[in-house]
Amino acid sequence: MRIKVLLAALLMLCSSSLVMAADYYVDITNRTGYTLYYMYVSPADSKSWEEDVLGNDVLMDGDTQRVTITGYNSPIFDIRLVDEDEDSYTFWNVDVSTQDLVVTLDHLD
Repeated sequence: MRIKVLLAALLMLCSSSLVMAADYYVDITNRTGYTLYYMYVSPADSKSWEEDVLGNDVLMDGDTQRVTITGYNSPIFDIRLVDEDEDSYTFWNVDVSTQDLVVTLDHLD
């Protein structure tokens, strides 16, 4: 009986560690020819965009910005960028644990 209880406890411990929040990052490179003024990174299951992660900064053409994402259970995010002309570039269901982004005019919404 003790073995069953220990095995059950071990199983619960292992499964609870699988759903712990993790830290992720994504490198976003701007190759649009324009300056990017806004960058929104939200969990894919969110119904709204999170705050602008650039804040007062901008992402110049040719530059790369690393965005650190902490405290989420899933590495799947939606990413939206807005340039100086208010054109947007939206990427859906990006797995930031395996994928970085290079934004070009081909990604224009």
